[in-house]
Amino acid sequence: MCTNQNTNCVSISSMLPNFTPKEDDMFSRRCIWVNGPVIVGAGPSGLAVAASLKRQEVPYIILERANCIASLWQNRTYDRLKLHLPKQFCQLPNLPFPDDFPEYPTKYQFIQYLESYATHFDIQPKFNETVQSAKYDKRFGLWRVKTVSRKGLLSSCEFEYICRWLVVATGENAEKVVPEFEGLEDFCGDVLHASDYKSGEMYRGKRVLVVGCGNSGMEVSLDLYNHDASPSMVVRSSVHVLPREILGKSTFEIGVTMMKWMPVWLVDKTLLLVTRLSLGNTDKYGLKRPELGPLELKNTVGITPVLDVGAFSKIKSGKIKIVPGIVKFEPGKVELVDGRVLGIDSVVLATGYRSNVPSWLKENDLAEIGIEKNSFPKGWKGEAGLYAVGFTRRGLSGASLDAISVAHDIANAWKEETKQQIKSVAARHRRCISQF
Repeated sequence: MCTNQNTNCVSISSMLPNFTPKEDDMFSRRCIWVNGPVIVGAGPSGLAVAASLKRQEVPYIILERANCIASLWQNRTYDRLKLHLPKQFCQLPNLPFPDDFPEYPTKYQFIQYLESYATHFDIQPKFNETVQSAKYDKRFGLWRVKTVSRKGLLSSCEFEYICRWLVVATGENAEKVVPEFEGLEDFCGDVLHASDYKSGEMYRGKRVLVVGCGNSGMEVSLDLYNHDASPSMVVRSSVHVLPREILGKSTFEIGVTMMKWMPVWLVDKTLLLVTRLSLGNTDKYGLKRPELGPLELKNTVGITPVLDVGAFSKIKSGKIKIVPGIVKFEPGKVELVDGRVLGIDSVVLATGYRSNVPSWLKENDLAEIGIEKNSFPKGWKGEAGLYAVGFTRRGLSGASLDAISVAHDIANAWKEETKQQIKSVAARHRRCISQF
């Protein structure tokens, strides 16, 4: 039996017991009216929106396809992961990290913080509920969000939520990116994506090819070395590597402070000069820098610089080898673009993630509706009651700012509509009294 226990929802289909819907009719599955926005995603972005709406006393529901909050952090991150930025830049609205947490919390501490955050604001997502489609119905001026809710291993229920506002909070890392390589299916060793990598323990004594040189690729390579594996990292394009700290201060914090007084290009030049003094010439070791500076590249293209936590020293000493692009795989080996052939035992694909929004946001796309076209800090609002949080390429701090803006905008509209409804009810009540 399907149930939906939520005081912010009203089951419409149950009010029409004798109604037989057509296949694509609004009432073809259990239909639920939501007196407020539907939030898709219970990661940090979704939690931030929910908490901000709660403070504005706006009702909502939050849908999550996994069985827990922050499923990316809980299920698809490696054990050694820590926040790359100081905790004050990663906290969600209206609840700071505990004072006894270190400056760079571990993933387990961050998950603990998110669970405490959900408890503090009484956020109760609907877990195991996957959005199949979300479509704006112009006839009624409402969003129709169709879902499948898993109930155990064998049963499931279908719902359709009807709402005035839709908040997309699934983030840019919902699905892993797995490139195609010639011969990879014939490679005899282990192949996994970095989202499935936990620790280098199982790779002791093995030759491991890490494909990708972003923050994940660097940290996985370092973790492999620390577990007595022999990592080689594929660097196919240019990359900025910066020290995580400069003279004991967060590089990110220094950059943010400098941008208050200096243009981005000058901040980039300053950071790169200090990095050259700190790390040396990274080009020498196969890590060629892009033409654009690290902050300008992040702002224009969304590519995040690598904040070094120890991998670069191992690259300089040759303990982590840098290799160029891949031509093809063969059983037990890989051919590189420079003609070399390496014998390898395993492959880790640190090839990134992408959004899954295009698969379910029907007849829309975040770029088409104007969200991705708008630069920070205005990239959170689309048309027809559509909002997005966590797509402005500004990390957790940017997502928090998005969430506050979205909640404020929805709250204003919701309160105005509620006020008009109260006036309408009062007017009808006065007419009834006068007629009586």
